[in-house]
Amino acid sequence: MYDFTSTDGIVTRSGAHVRRNLIISAIVCLVLGLTFGLLIGRFGTCPEKSEGNVQNGVFLPGVPDQIVQDGDPTIRDEIINNIKSDNIRDYLRALSEFPHLAGTDADYRQAKELHDFWKHEGLDEAYLTPYDVLLSYPNVTDDDMMNRIELLNDTDGIVYHSPLREAILHPSENKSNVVPPFNAYSAPGDVVSERLVYVNYGRLEDYRWLRNNTSVNITGAIVIARYGKIFRGDKVHLASAYGAIGIIIYSDPADYTLNGSTSHVYPDDWWLPPSGAQRGTVYRGLGDPLTPGYPATDTSYRYAENSSEAQLPTIPAHPVGYGIGQNLLSAMAGEEAPADWRGALNITYYIGGELNTPGWKIRMFISTQNAMRRTYNAFGIIRGAIEPDRYVLVGNHRDAWVFGAMDPSSGTAVMKEVSRAMGNLVKQGRWRPRRTIIFCSWGSEEYGLLGSNEWVEQYVKNLGSRSVAYINVDTAVNGNYSFQASGTPLMYQSIFDATKQVANPDDGDVQQGLNTVYDKWLRSFPAQDNTKPYMGTLGAGSDHAVFVQHVGIPCVSIQYSYDSNTYEIGSYPLYHTVYETFYAVDQLIDRGFKCHQAMAQTTAEMVRNLADSLIIPFDVMDFANNLQTLVSTLDADYGTLLRNHGIQFEWIKQAADNFSSEAATFKTLIDNVNKNDPFAIRRINDQLILMERAFTDPSGLPGRPQSRHILFAESSVNTYAGSSFPGLVDALFEIESKVEAEARWEIVKHHFSVIVFTINSAQSTLREVSTFMPELQDLQ
Repeated sequence: MYDFTSTDGIVTRSGAHVRRNLIISAIVCLVLGLTFGLLIGRFGTCPEKSEGNVQNGVFLPGVPDQIVQDGDPTIRDEIINNIKSDNIRDYLRALSEFPHLAGTDADYRQAKELHDFWKHEGLDEAYLTPYDVLLSYPNVTDDDMMNRIELLNDTDGIVYHSPLREAILHPSENKSNVVPPFNAYSAPGDVVSERLVYVNYGRLEDYRWLRNNTSVNITGAIVIARYGKIFRGDKVHLASAYGAIGIIIYSDPADYTLNGSTSHVYPDDWWLPPSGAQRGTVYRGLGDPLTPGYPATDTSYRYAENSSEAQLPTIPAHPVGYGIGQNLLSAMAGEEAPADWRGALNITYYIGGELNTPGWKIRMFISTQNAMRRTYNAFGIIRGAIEPDRYVLVGNHRDAWVFGAMDPSSGTAVMKEVSRAMGNLVKQGRWRPRRTIIFCSWGSEEYGLLGSNEWVEQYVKNLGSRSVAYINVDTAVNGNYSFQASGTPLMYQSIFDATKQVANPDDGDVQQGLNTVYDKWLRSFPAQDNTKPYMGTLGAGSDHAVFVQHVGIPCVSIQYSYDSNTYEIGSYPLYHTVYETFYAVDQLIDRGFKCHQAMAQTTAEMVRNLADSLIIPFDVMDFANNLQTLVSTLDADYGTLLRNHGIQFEWIKQAADNFSSEAATFKTLIDNVNKNDPFAIRRINDQLILMERAFTDPSGLPGRPQSRHILFAESSVNTYAGSSFPGLVDALFEIESKVEAEARWEIVKHHFSVIVFTINSAQSTLREVSTFMPELQDLQ
């Protein structure tokens, strides 16, 4: 080390000169070193990224490669290949071994087991969220107090007494805690009538046919309707509206057996046996009945059960199999039912009124009671590496009316295997998705989507700003014919892409050149133009509903199903019966669990693609094209009527055209975006996420404040079915025959303006973020 001072502390002239030269040299060396280091960092360590940035005029020093990298396609193949059918079979056997009705100890045990499974298999976090909700249960301890239907003679003696429980047809059904058939939230009551009226499917058009073509009086009568066509809760609601004091709902063999035959049924085949009764809720609302719009937490205000806000049924309702149904229908008299009302029972179908024996009466004894119970949602979370604040959700409910081997446990078994395959890669440190993945197991779905609604209501602010998409796998397998899907248009591309990556589980199909799930889907259920598979519209039959209606999150519901082109049946035959067992799935529907495996692989690839892709795989042109179709259909159905009442229909056509133009421009922007600029990617993805939200109206649809999506919602006369422009179509329904037609037209005009505004507003979400007001002129 050099000494720059003399012994007396004075710096000499020559020493100062040396020091100055050394300082200058040090500064030059430092600058050269920094410059050389930056060049190495820029061109040596990541030449491809830097080259792209220079070409696009962007330089973001210090940005890690992984921030602007797309998903690794080798991970896709590894996840798909690691999904095992034997695992899914083992999961389903355990999930469906015992009944697990919502709000019971068995239901909670399954929630806790899922929680523990997710922790064990490498997921980062697992949670249980409890809610105290109103549920409903029949009496099961006292035979004298159990639900039943009776035929009474003129001295009130019992001529016929319906069995209290379904017959045991296979050893797997012989378990404790099997709750006998009941309709949840049915009003309790002991009602007797001298009149039993057959109302076909119990639809609005059926009651109107009776009114216009017969002299049968519904008021004060008990009605009997067959399952199918519309949601059972709508059947109960309409029966009450027309004055019935009770409703019996039975499953006719025409709707649940092969060509109406009752000879080859469960346990020999998957067709419904005479003793099979379809349980189910008759509550028409969504979420906890006593806390509509808000989560059922400790601090919640709860309405009274008999309040109009609770929307609970007001008459007794009870489901029966066609064995019981035949005994009841055989006791009827009156006019013969029209040909299209006749089912497949070996009887003469009468419309009824008085029974065929003088003095006979029909009695419904329903002891079902509502009760406050705690329900649980279970969650398993894989945190995203780059965008942990963006959520890809995949879910299914957990509760079942009895064993629930198809509904819902086939979906839960599929979801468990997807989470295992992904979680193990995370645990091994070999993969972590770009965005967060949340596996959701909902409680009390069967009662009216309670668990999912309460959770979304509680966390609507987070979900509204951070969710990418929701994938629903309720009843993942109910047949072995083909894949099917319903969803909002932004989800079309991701589901098409996923099904193209998964092998067709049917070897016979493969020999015909149908190599993938997509190939079979396209062949089996093509869209109208035959270029893509048909995508259905979402109703409110499962947990996707709240994500669409409350938040505007893109959703899809997927399943492997039966051939609905050949079998025109109400649903898969064993739906919600005691016979929906592991045996039925394992031996009658999916031997080898190949369809379950294909469903898990498809689900996994959808989740991975949505969570891992640099740009979220939404095609805005799918949405634009679907909107054009909706407007054209609305024009064909109601355009003349609307124009004749002074509504400028061209406004909505122009709005749709403008949206299509903006979507095309935005698609070009996506195709040309600088993928090395993480801020540009984030802007694009935020616009994609925001677009679906833009089609929700915070005021809700007319008369339905909890349904907020102006393009897609459940039908007001069939909760299961989806409806397009639902608020407008509801208001227009038979408007000319209404006494209050003038007031209804004001509703139509107002909501039409809301639709036009919403479409125009949604356009702005696709524009360049600083130029979203091109319609406004600069007055300066």
